[in-house]
Amino acid sequence: MKIDLTDTTASKINKALVKGRRAIGTPAVGMVLTLVIVTDEENAYDALRAANDASREHPSRTLVVIKRVSRSPRDRTKSRLDAEVRVGADAGTGETVVLRLYGEVSDHAQSVVLPLLLPDAPVVVWWSVDAPRDPAGDPLGALGQRRVTDSYAAEKPVHELRSRAESYEPGDTDLAWARITPWRSMLAAALDQIDCEVVSVEVAGEESNPSVELLAMWLADRLHVHVRRAVSAGPGLTQVRLETTGGPITLHRSDGAMATLALPGQPDRAVALKRRETSELLAEELRRLDPDDTYASALRFGVDRLGGIPSATQRADVSARGPESLPVRQKVPESSAESAAPAKASEPALPASPAGDGDTGRPTPAQMPPVKKADSP
Repeated sequence: MKIDLTDTTASKINKALVKGRRAIGTPAVGMVLTLVIVTDEENAYDALRAANDASREHPSRTLVVIKRVSRSPRDRTKSRLDAEVRVGADAGTGETVVLRLYGEVSDHAQSVVLPLLLPDAPVVVWWSVDAPRDPAGDPLGALGQRRVTDSYAAEKPVHELRSRAESYEPGDTDLAWARITPWRSMLAAALDQIDCEVVSVEVAGEESNPSVELLAMWLADRLHVHVRRAVSAGPGLTQVRLETTGGPITLHRSDGAMATLALPGQPDRAVALKRRETSELLAEELRRLDPDDTYASALRFGVDRLGGIPSATQRADVSARGPESLPVRQKVPESSAESAAPAKASEPALPASPAGDGDTGRPTPAQMPPVKKADSP
């Protein structure tokens, strides 16, 4: 059931929700949270479809905030709120309200959203595109216990990761982090199967994929070894290679669906490592509403501390900020021979993160970070 409201108010929207529930015969509210989606008109359909799919696991009231651009100075001085209320089959397993804000009311979206929040229920705010530099300091972000961004949707993902690290507050998270949950789970399980020490790591993937950077930062932060970032044709993450005292451990995925795990002294095995849809990533983030300390530690490790050959994006960043902005390992090599040379196993390890104990050996299972359960094996 759909109810269209033009030039309306939050009070009228709440009345329309009650009317819609009674019309379909479900007057009770059985939702577990409020999901606020901040997007634009171009991406609203995809974001709403992902939220509806995720609502099968997390019944919620979904508020879609779309700030419409006024074309003339006269329109910018006029405030108007249009709403589309969806209940029943048109809203998945919850309720959906699409809010279109015009004029000055666009600058006060939190005043429109606040009366529509479910009472005594958690609030999650998701920016599908154009996330603010400081999500926790944003007026809409301040309403949520959990703030979800997606650095993959940013024009410069590496810059976005730096901004996320600088402004991080407990409750912040990134869909780029959720994308590597199966990889982290698989690598942690692989290290539990053999008794050895990790010497160095190489992570390969697409140049402008922040999930590759986050996985490399997580490994460097947890293992306290040098991690080299390599660039491949993709799709997404393609390979992680851990050099250990017992031989290399390799997790390689070339097609975005199936991967091959190679352990020393064991036959290669095929493992499912499918690239997941946005709805699956969002559902994973909605499963936990407490701060993700593992993500915070990896993010604060810093993308600039990763070694390897600088990508085109990083070289452009060096040109803009100056060579002194990056550590020695990341400066553009003087010759192609130097750039092609692999990282030596004897290279000194990076300083231990404050969260660790300074040991450069492989952590025991008790020291490994807790890994969120993946949607697929």
